[in-house]
Amino acid sequence: MTAALTLPIVATVPLARYRLVARWQDDVVLPDYAGSLLRGQWGAALRAMACMTHQRTCGGCPLQSTCHYSRIFEAPALAVHSLQKFSHTPCPYVIEPPLMTEPTRRSAGDLLQFGMVLAGHALDRLPLILLAWQAALARGLTSVRSRSELCRVDWMDEQGTAHPVWQRDVPQLADHPAALTLPVHVPVGLQSITLQIDTPLRLQHQGQPLLADQLSPRTLLAALARRIALVMELHAGQPHWGQSVPDVVRLAEGLQDHRELHWHDWHRYSSRQQQAMTLGGVIGRWTLIADTNVLATLWPWLWLGQWLHVGKNASMGMGAYTLAVSSGTGAA
Repeated sequence: MTAALTLPIVATVPLARYRLVARWQDDVVLPDYAGSLLRGQWGAALRAMACMTHQRTCGGCPLQSTCHYSRIFEAPALAVHSLQKFSHTPCPYVIEPPLMTEPTRRSAGDLLQFGMVLAGHALDRLPLILLAWQAALARGLTSVRSRSELCRVDWMDEQGTAHPVWQRDVPQLADHPAALTLPVHVPVGLQSITLQIDTPLRLQHQGQPLLADQLSPRTLLAALARRIALVMELHAGQPHWGQSVPDVVRLAEGLQDHRELHWHDWHRYSSRQQQAMTLGGVIGRWTLIADTNVLATLWPWLWLGQWLHVGKNASMGMGAYTLAVSSGTGAA
């Protein structure tokens, strides 16, 4: 394989992960996967706070281009874009629900912890976003409206260390570096990169989900690179990412891979469509193998995907993964 290209990537990106900690005031039974539930209740609270015209839908609203709700939660789709055709604009947030391995039945007094990633201009609206979370949790989740109270918000640094930035008793937001510094160095002799996929990764072709044996490194990297480029361009004012997407896709075509993946379905109720829906994707381990230079070039994109996720419904936490590497000096 030919040597990898040097891709024009900035040193830092406006991207931050937060951990929200609430305490249940009522008993609750959460769905196996709570991403859709959390997203829907938070979105409704955000719209109630931000919408000034009180129209039933955002389409045709004269304030749509400046409304905090539409810019964060329901940005209109672009008519034309060089990277892809899409029915909606990727959102500047990702909600990371409790792990599917955690118990779904909780008692009053138990803690609810979940994550939220914000990108670009959404970071400037963090006070409004947290206010909407307070309202959504206080109103109650699930059909029986089980209430909880937001107690603390932590900013999570690149190593996963929590730094408190908001507390119920001290509601003033603390200053914190709401940005990520991209990794400059990769392990010497890098031989493989493994994605540990923890929430269903749903990649599609012509509207149909791809099963584990239908996936390819190219499919993965193409979806990831387009997502990162669009979020950075549309929400963070960094359009240069899109210039590198064709190079990422070309490099991905030469990757070898090893998969230990299985399909996992989960169910959600769509209040917009007024019906139950079944969604699913693959979870497990996916190892990408290539020349050190190629993996080093792809590394920043894969690394960022740990924050932005990849695939369909990434905004509600699907397609979450963490990275592990193998090099000539051992795993890291």
